[in-house]
Amino acid sequence: MKARLAISLASASLWHRRKVLALVCLTLTLSVTLLLGIQYLRTEVKQSFTSTISDTDLIIGARSGQLNLLLYTVFHIGDATNNIRWSTFQDLKEDSRIDWLIPISLGDSYKGFRVVGTDQGFGKHFRFGRGQPLTLASGQWFDGVFDVVLGAGVAKQLNHALDDKIILSHGGGRTSFSNHTNTPFTVTGILDATGTPVDQAVYISLQGMEAIHVGWESGIAIPGRTLTPEQAEGRNFTPGNITAVFAGLDRKILTFRVQRDLNQYSGEPLSAVLPGVALSELWRLMSQFERALLAITGFVVITSLIGLVAVLLTLQTQRAHEIAILRATGASPGLIASLYLIECLALAVVACLAALAFSALAVSMLGPWLLTNYGIQIPLRALNLDEWALLISVPLAAVVVALIPAFSAWRQSRSQGLGSGAE
Repeated sequence: MKARLAISLASASLWHRRKVLALVCLTLTLSVTLLLGIQYLRTEVKQSFTSTISDTDLIIGARSGQLNLLLYTVFHIGDATNNIRWSTFQDLKEDSRIDWLIPISLGDSYKGFRVVGTDQGFGKHFRFGRGQPLTLASGQWFDGVFDVVLGAGVAKQLNHALDDKIILSHGGGRTSFSNHTNTPFTVTGILDATGTPVDQAVYISLQGMEAIHVGWESGIAIPGRTLTPEQAEGRNFTPGNITAVFAGLDRKILTFRVQRDLNQYSGEPLSAVLPGVALSELWRLMSQFERALLAITGFVVITSLIGLVAVLLTLQTQRAHEIAILRATGASPGLIASLYLIECLALAVVACLAALAFSALAVSMLGPWLLTNYGIQIPLRALNLDEWALLISVPLAAVVVALIPAFSAWRQSRSQGLGSGAE
């Protein structure tokens, strides 16, 4: 009965002061939305980050650190320290322990997007997410020397369609004055969005990569030595070297043995890294920043709760007459103190529910836009345990900070009567 009475009185009090408390609740709602959003993004970005490449057992390149090798092959950040010889790739193909190989050749760009020279194995064997294959939104994989397949992000941002002609640039910079103008490529395919760096790249054949560099020396085209598409027809373009190789093993148990053998390869210095291990190390380096961001957001919520307490303490002087009447009708100091606890808890719960609705609406509206324009996949899903724990901590924190005005009201009501309230 007392609990029901306390809830009824607290509801009436909240409704009576709804205009002031609505602003406080809105501030708290925005703070909780920010807190929940940061945690939600942390989880999804980490999942997207670690799922950038899957089912690839080894990444093989010239001798370098594993993070550098991962960054320039998977995330298209930075450049290779060196290339590996084509003969080395042929030796890898002869290794019976290796089930499939995807050659990767880097070095050129298209309007700031990385150009990746590869073969049909990329579309056949490359996986992302939870073993999801690459699919084409339209067209087909490159077949001719001057065919090109665009990532979803490239096609969207540059407004390309099938059969468009594009001119690749020499080098990896966003702005280049050395263009392969004599050898335009034709768009034959556009990939579906993946939410990975695959969306931000342009894919051509290894033969196409070799053909556009015929007659180039030290990054400069020698007049009269470059080829036209007509001159390239029928010629055999065998790469002299490539940048890296993605490898998949038939027997996963042999991964570490193959990695050790490749790191000790006698033909040339190689590095073979496990993508999962390299991704974990890279995320560990990045996680300090996102933890700091979450901590800052937590302080924002605490500040909002302190603001709520300040408002309740300010309103307390206006409730002196109300408290005096309650005391005169037999309300105990404990009942009066509980009103503040219930009011704070109610405001926090409403703020959390509103934050859930705002967050779901934001993800639904911004998710497709982020995937299309930035290649970041943020799907709408149910909250996980960590996110629920973070959300539940807000009402609990509200109850803790509400002890301040509750104790003040309890102490005031012990000595307050109807007469004092009317003074």
